Amino acid sequence: MKKISLLFIIALIISACNKDVKLKFEPQLIEKSEDASIVINYPKAIGTKAIAEKINHQIEHVIASEMNMAETHENNMSVTEAISEFDKEYKAFKKDFQDSSQKWEVKIDGEVIYESPEVICVSLQTYIDTGGAHGNGGVTFLNFNPETGAMLDQNDIISNQAQFKKIAEKAFKDQTKPKDNNETIEDFFFGEGFQLPSNIGFTEDGLVLLYNNYEIASYAQGITEILLPYSKIKDVLKVNP
Repeated sequence: MKKISLLFIIALIISACNKDVKLKFEPQLIEKSEDASIVINYPKAIGTKAIAEKINHQIEHVIASEMNMAETHENNMSVTEAISEFDKEYKAFKKDFQDSSQKWEVKIDGEVIYESPEVICVSLQTYIDTGGAHGNGGVTFLNFNPETGAMLDQNDIISNQAQFKKIAEKAFKDQTKPKDNNETIEDFFFGEGFQLPSNIGFTEDGLVLLYNNYEIASYAQGITEILLPYSKIKDVLKVNP
């Protein structure tokens, strides 16, 4: 009887520990080069089924959307289907332009860049080349609630939008280098006042505001990142990093 009781207690301890560790991530790699050249590496959530499935669905949806060449938006397209469609478009291109040596290319590299009990941040770096002078690249941040798997938007992260925007605007002015002393904030934002980016991500050093190419004025070379240390914004965040 004592032996059975001991085994029962051990089982309860193991079960409790497993409940604490709800998620982990493992790399998911897809490579193919028979037609278009495609390399996709992204973190796949493993753990509590409902939570992991919700996170994986959102990550794969963003990847598929980035690759979608059609004008219509396919909400439920899988990564496998997106690869198939991309190859199909490439074959049609080669059929119409048989003399072209251009090979279409997709590179997507994802990683978990921040993880805490309140938030998981995944970064997806994308580069797609379908001809022309150069390919198109960008970075997307995806923030998740690790308890539910739900993706967090800005309203889920920021408690006081007006105050947060003031802090962010000051940081933007401090951290960007104007071309000359006459340059104003409107020169960055196409004649308008300061705007928050769609991409906000959590890192060990603070919250990152990320503007991809062409999201701010065209003379801004490459990606623009603004770092907001948590000590500066803790009073205007809903999430405690």
